[in-house]
Amino acid sequence: MSLEPIHIKAIQEIASGIEMDVEQEDEDSDATDLFDFLKELKYGSRIVLKSIGRLYRGKVDMARMSQSKDPVERTLSSDSGSTNTFLFDSGLALDFCHCAMASSPSDLGIHSKRTIVAATYSSSANVTINTSQDWKLFDRGNGRSRLVKIEAGLLETREKRLVHNIALYLSESEHILWMKDIFTKGDFFIMDGPIYPKQLMYWMVVPSEEVRIRYDPSALKILQNYIDIMDHAMDNSLPLVGFVKNPEDMQIVQTLKRKEMELDIPWLVDAQFFKNVLHPSAEDSRNCITYTNWFMQPNQFYENMLQTTSPLMDSSLSHKYDAEDYALTFFVIYVPAMNVLFKVESPYGLTKDDDQRHLLTRKVLYDISVGGVPPTLSKVDSIAKIRKKERKQILGQFSKLRVDTKYNDIRWSDTDG
Repeated sequence: MSLEPIHIKAIQEIASGIEMDVEQEDEDSDATDLFDFLKELKYGSRIVLKSIGRLYRGKVDMARMSQSKDPVERTLSSDSGSTNTFLFDSGLALDFCHCAMASSPSDLGIHSKRTIVAATYSSSANVTINTSQDWKLFDRGNGRSRLVKIEAGLLETREKRLVHNIALYLSESEHILWMKDIFTKGDFFIMDGPIYPKQLMYWMVVPSEEVRIRYDPSALKILQNYIDIMDHAMDNSLPLVGFVKNPEDMQIVQTLKRKEMELDIPWLVDAQFFKNVLHPSAEDSRNCITYTNWFMQPNQFYENMLQTTSPLMDSSLSHKYDAEDYALTFFVIYVPAMNVLFKVESPYGLTKDDDQRHLLTRKVLYDISVGGVPPTLSKVDSIAKIRKKERKQILGQFSKLRVDTKYNDIRWSDTDG
């Protein structure tokens, strides 16, 4: 044991002092006061966030909601599993991502369909990767796979992250488009995570000589795919949301701080702010869910630049609807019993309709009341996930390549931390 009782006692004394200095009730009150700023939050002349309809906070009883009828006939969800990026001593970076879809009620025909993308990068122009524009079918046509390569010289840093992004977002977007014809009237579609490839979009906007992924054909293809997904949803009035389990956005707190108002903004991320806004009374904290109205977020900060939240980032990209319809909209849900905040996203082309917005809200609240997270999302997570054993099996296929191993990989591999 590295920490003995005397050490724990010293830490407890520090902790008690910190706890006394931070008054949670004041934070709740401050957050409530600041909530009114979200009716229309601007930076300069540009809108960062504005309320769709009236600004409000709602509350539902979990038991009553869970006993009500599911507002839709069938729910479908998509998710991707990843090996996470392998690095080899040769300088090769490689990631496999595997996308699947699940439905409730279950449909094994849907569950069996899979899309696998392997993304690679090497800084050497002499490394030959035999990529193809065509998909290779397997499992009697139920699955398809493809190998893509980021051209040498486009990445001088963030190689692991960008290789992962390309594999993840390409597998997800291609699988959804491959499966789009299964959606029928009465369906509800939940994407795992944001509706747009935010991490990739960041590097498409921020000027960098070290990360030039904006010149990669696969990156542009990914943006076009997500536009096409939203076009299909808007064409068919398909209720579509992205369910973000761990929101990390800082747009609201950043904007409030940059406005240089005489305000004390103690929160580091938007989720902390919303938790304080939505925190219920003690008597309601175990049996209710609280939530906000929907917000439209047409712009966001990329470093010091305000740019669009939609994938319309290049003149070569085509779209059917007005640019505003692709703007990100969202509402947030707080589950006091878990002290967890979820973010639910959808394009403005869907949420500008009152009935559609009401359906999206009610369905997600129903699913959370039933399962903590949407049950169909949990189902697809178990289907798409690449487990540790499978990751080792995949890595074992590369017998001629040595994994780039660091000391910490050895140090922590056989411990539970």
